Amino acid sequence: MTAPVTLRARAAAPVKTVWHALTDAAELRVWLADHAEVELPHRYEFWGRHVPEGDAPHQRLLDVGEHSLRFGWLLDGEETTTEITLTEESADSTIIVLSQTHWSFQDVISGAIRGVLETYWSLAIANLVDHVEGRPLTPKTDFTSATLRYEVVIDASPEALYESLTDSAKASEWFGYPIGIEPVVGGRYAMGGFDNNPNPAKVLDLTPGKAMTVDWGPAGVVSWELEGSGGKTKLSFVQSGFDQPPYAGWTGWLSGLAELRRYHELADWRPIWLHEPTEAVPADAHAES
Repeated sequence: MTAPVTLRARAAAPVKTVWHALTDAAELRVWLADHAEVELPHRYEFWGRHVPEGDAPHQRLLDVGEHSLRFGWLLDGEETTTEITLTEESADSTIIVLSQTHWSFQDVISGAIRGVLETYWSLAIANLVDHVEGRPLTPKTDFTSATLRYEVVIDASPEALYESLTDSAKASEWFGYPIGIEPVVGGRYAMGGFDNNPNPAKVLDLTPGKAMTVDWGPAGVVSWELEGSGGKTKLSFVQSGFDQPPYAGWTGWLSGLAELRRYHELADWRPIWLHEPTEAVPADAHAES
């Protein structure tokens, strides 16, 4: 059974700016895909290694409104539908709502390509928001590679980042979803919290203040390491030890890292993700898959 994915986010930018980033081919090539072509109201296409089944464009534009667009997207032989709507919240604030059909958690578990849709759009929206706000982007998933390894530089101390990555309350705050963490070797790492996850991951290794390795079973082993320099910190993030690349989970981790960067770098931080009308949404709830 499939269910539509609905994501809501706020960008601190005028609706005109966000619409331009969403519908200009050159802009799309910055925050979304290596390749993009747009000719409204007839064409809206994007493809490349950062797009699921991105060997060629598989989108078909269905409808364009003043600040909305809807397109079909052929994935694994079936046409899905994506709809994106922008609403002006204020002169310098825009609400982004994205709806995506044909997502199934079973596809996440099996590794089917449509299983990436929720976290793919979570990361894409996070990068759209950072792009229109003038911030550096988070690395995109390379769907042509089995190597899941990225580095990001965050304007924060290693001590502050270590606490955010190992303290349950802080991790739950920036990730937007309950996380239970026991930061000791052999400790539990529970997406959804200890009370709601009967099969938590296990901490395999821990270097206090610097690094952690967590075993996620079939999804492999996730390791991160911190290295401080000049008041900033390089966060190295690796997922390995899987039979097939868990792209949905990996992309969820990357979209979470986008929020971690914002959490530490913005003095007036608030989550970009929204429920109706103003609460944080757990866009990365399947990062463990």
